[in-house]
Amino acid sequence: MTIKQKLLKSVYPIFRVFTKKKEKEILLNLKMKMPLSSFFNLTFCINGGSDLHFEYLRGKKTLIVNTASDCIYTPQYAELEKLYQQHKDKLTILAFPSNDFGGQERADDNTIAEFCEKNFNINFPVMKKSIVSKEIGQNEVYEWLTDAELNGWNEHVPQWNFSKYLVDEEGVLTHYFDPGVSPLSNEILEAIELV
Repeated sequence: MTIKQKLLKSVYPIFRVFTKKKEKEILLNLKMKMPLSSFFNLTFCINGGSDLHFEYLRGKKTLIVNTASDCIYTPQYAELEKLYQQHKDKLTILAFPSNDFGGQERADDNTIAEFCEKNFNINFPVMKKSIVSKEIGQNEVYEWLTDAELNGWNEHVPQWNFSKYLVDEEGVLTHYFDPGVSPLSNEILEAIELV
């Protein structure tokens, strides 16, 4: 870990106390609107080169998170790994590294993979670095997550690194969680258990 990353990791618990009400928006698909385009038709490249066909995600909930290595929220990688280990029988987590918010991600996929392995021993899939914001080049997964004409209801784009989207076993987008919502929060744990 670099000095900057160690500093961010040590400041994170204090930061969470001061941001309890900020960056904690949660959106719900209360009417359980069905997607107009199937989540399971999506495919994206895992860091390392192989394609993940989302059809293989059917039957489990999927938490999709846009990540960055040098963000105040980067310690959430440890929380995501703990969540994954506790619920991997019914939950898949997909990390989407992105440099969309203030240049906080590594230059290349190999460095990102090494960082995740060395510092957090990540066992869930880390995808290739991509664009998650609504702009030219936005990856197709985030296009689906942020376009109501595809997912059925949600237009909300990631507010910052570590925004989270939950898709249920049938491919329905059920929740959006702002970056300040911890992966181990009651809100996420309840969504995983009850949705």
